Order: sequence, then structure tokens, then C-alpha cells
Amino acid sequence: MTSPVFSDIMGGGAWMRFTPYLVLLAFETLIDVSDCLSQAEINKHLELGKEFLSKGQLADALSHYHAAVDGDPNNYLTYFKRGTVLLALGKAKNALGDFNQVLELKPDFTAARIERGIIHLKQSNYDLAQLDFYNVLKTDPYNAEANELIQKVDIAKERRRNAEYYYAHNDIFRAVHYLNDAIELSPWAADLYEFRAELLLSTGDEVAAISDFKASTKLLSDNTDGYLKLSKMLYQIGHATEALKAIRECLKLDPEHKNCFDFYKKIKKIEKFLADAEIALENGNYEASIEAGLKVIKNEQENRQIIFHAKRVLCSAYVNEEKTDEAIASCTQALEMNEEPNVFCDRAEAYLQSELYDDAIRDFKAALEMDKHLEKAKEGLNKAENRQKQAERRDYYKILGVKRTASKREIIKAYRKAAQKWHPDNYQTDEKMKKIAEKKFVDIAAAKEVLTDEEKRRQFDSGEDPLDPESGKQNMHANFHHFNNFHGSPFQFRFHFN
Repeated sequence: MTSPVFSDIMGGGAWMRFTPYLVLLAFETLIDVSDCLSQAEINKHLELGKEFLSKGQLADALSHYHAAVDGDPNNYLTYFKRGTVLLALGKAKNALGDFNQVLELKPDFTAARIERGIIHLKQSNYDLAQLDFYNVLKTDPYNAEANELIQKVDIAKERRRNAEYYYAHNDIFRAVHYLNDAIELSPWAADLYEFRAELLLSTGDEVAAISDFKASTKLLSDNTDGYLKLSKMLYQIGHATEALKAIRECLKLDPEHKNCFDFYKKIKKIEKFLADAEIALENGNYEASIEAGLKVIKNEQENRQIIFHAKRVLCSAYVNEEKTDEAIASCTQALEMNEEPNVFCDRAEAYLQSELYDDAIRDFKAALEMDKHLEKAKEGLNKAENRQKQAERRDYYKILGVKRTASKREIIKAYRKAAQKWHPDNYQTDEKMKKIAEKKFVDIAAAKEVLTDEEKRRQFDSGEDPLDPESGKQNMHANFHHFNNFHGSPFQFRFHFN
């Protein structure tokens, strides 16, 4: 909304529309401040204020107008100048105070009355706005600015009434439509934002509702109830950290606010457990992540979104800890609350650990249906399909009896143990067992070769057998040779790869 200014103050000419600080520049140019103020120091502040204003340095201009008002608290023009700068800076409450002071000192100052009416209109104080514009029209019936603005007040009042009517008749869509129009005319009206937020919340549009509640808390300087509503709404959709920030704003305004303090105590504990679980998961400390996640579940049994976040973290942490049964249970419970592609991927990994390849493939496909660009799901699906084919062939981890997460040292230790057990020389007197041992020994050697080689192990983990002749890889044959000392055993062996 722009502001009126005389094109010719001394001649009482037509109104024109300028931004607030251009209004002030016009007054500064046309009125000799020396006629209003006698003190040189006050005059200097006014001159500096005018200079900074012309450069668009509003904050600097404001500081000098503060000084001028302090020096001469009975000059209505100085209040008006400061009020227009405050308005340009978005400080409507302070600007309203200055315009009130102007009109106490000079009730017939039309420019200040219109500026005050504009603020009332934007704040949805329609009766006060209407009164200001009517008073202007009493003395100047043809004032174009006042006539235009009073029509806008009527339109805004009608839009709000229509919103209330349709809300009462459960037509939320129409109610929101009319509220949108009202807010466009009254963008500083906290009550309109809160009204629309409640309507949006009833339609399930929680994100838009939260945005409106945030706007309302900024528009009121002491809105403890607004911050409490905002915090509860954020917590309800699972944004515990943002909810904690909002409730702290309430307590900053009123440290003894009982409802805010009670809610603060509840969510502070939950938010800490959730944050601990997330951070531990990111840092690979899966046991700590599980511990913190379980604390969330223990302390919050009603809020589905908070429980979902805890289950999601538990799902991922259990998978990384290879606690397969717990992982599948947590992932499934999380997906029952909210289907997310990453949770499908985590459960698919748990299914892979249990060698449930069909289930893993199904979950990776479900993730891709939700997000066709998710690389984690693409790679996982390829891995699951290859492992399903690989299941018909030899599994090097099973051959050595180690987990897929086993370190190289653990693999070599398991290999030595298996090689000693199944060396063919141990079965010289039993031809049938010797043949079995020979085959097992070849598999053991192959497992050691693949799992201790970083690249070959990566290929195997992705579902390919780097030693499979059908894949064009190298075939392996083993020749065994006796010798007197193999780590405490009376034999040695050597492999030749073709």
C-alpha cells in the first residue's frame, strides 16, 4: 500500500502516491524545518535524517529522527517523519504509535490519518481503518486515496465474513479461497493467518498450515499462544527439533507460561533421544543409535510421526548390525506408518541378509516405483537379482562360515581353520571322503582368493562370481603338495590359475 502526499502543500493541490519514505522526502523538501524547530542541534539531526533518507539508508535516518523527537517531543512533523521511516522498515506497531501522536498534536493532519488507516487495514482492524478514512472524507469528500481505501476496507470485511460463513457450513475450500483474498488486503493480520492455518490443518495440508502459524507468530510481539500452537503442530508432524525451537520462543516471552513449560519438558527429552539416534547412525555407532531409538519408543507412544522416525532409525541401525529379525520388524512397522523409499531399501537389505531374495527384489522395486532415480534402490535391485542367481552357485561367505561384514583378518583366520580341516591329506584312507575334501578344499581356496581381494569381493557382493567360468572369468584348479610345516600342519599347497 502506498502513501499520499501533497503535490503542493502550500496550495492544497491533488494527492499523489509514493512509498512512505518518498512521502517524507517530499515533506522534507517542501517544508523549511527551521520554521518548526529552533534548536540547531535538532535541526542538524533532521538534516542528517533527510540526507540518509535520500540515500535509502533508512536505519541511519531513523536514528537521527529518534534524536530529533527526543529533542522536541511536541513537533508533529518530526513524529510523522519518524513514523514513515518506521513503516518503511516494517515496524508497523511503532509507526502506528507515531501516527497516533501526530494526530493527538494535530488532528487535521490528513496524511497521518491516511497512513494510520492503512496500517489498520493491513492489520484487519477494519472498523478503525474505516473511521480514519471517513474522517478524511468529512473534510475532503473527493480525496481519491481515502475513497479507494474505504472501498478496500469494505471488500476485506466482506471476504472475511464469507470465509466465516463457509467455514460454518463446512465448505473449507471456499472458506480458504475468501481468506486468501482477505489476507491479500490485510497481510499484517495475525488472526487471519491463524484462521487459515486451522482450515488448512483440517484439510491435511500441514506444511501450509505451519507456514501460516509462523507468519502469525512474527506479526504479534507477545504471541505465546501462537508459539504454543506452532510447536504442537510441528511436533505432531514429527519435526521435533523445530517444535523445540518454537516452544523456547514462547518461554522467552513468558518463562512462567505453564502450558509452554509442560510441553517443553515433554518434547525436550524426545528431541534429544531422536537427535542422539540420528547422529549415532550417521557416525556408524549402531548400538548407540539403537539404544537411543528404543528410548524414543519408550517415552512416546502416541505421536505416530515421532514413532515412525524412531522406527526408521532402528530399521537402518539393525540392518547395519546384521540383527536381521529386529531389522525386518522395525522396517515393517515404519512402513506401516509411512511408506518411504529408503525404508523399503533398508528392509530389502535385511531380506538379503536372510537370503529372502524374492522379498528383497519386491522391496527394491517398491522403492523405485516411489523414486525411479534412487540409485540406492537401482544398485540394490541389481544386487538382489544377481544374488538370487548366485544362490544356485557357491557362496564364499558360507564356505568359510563368516559374515558378509567380516574383516580380511577374520576371513584369513576362517580360511586357515577350514583348510586344515578339509585338506585331502587328512583323508588318505577314505577315498570317498578324500574326494569330498578335495572339492571342499578347492572351494575354500576360491573363497579365500575372492574374499581377500578387494575388487573380487566387491564383484561377489554385487552378485557376480569373479571365478565363474560361465561369466568369462578365470577357472581355478588346485594342486596339492606335501611339505613339513603349514602353520603347525604337516602340509602345504599351491594354486595355479588358468
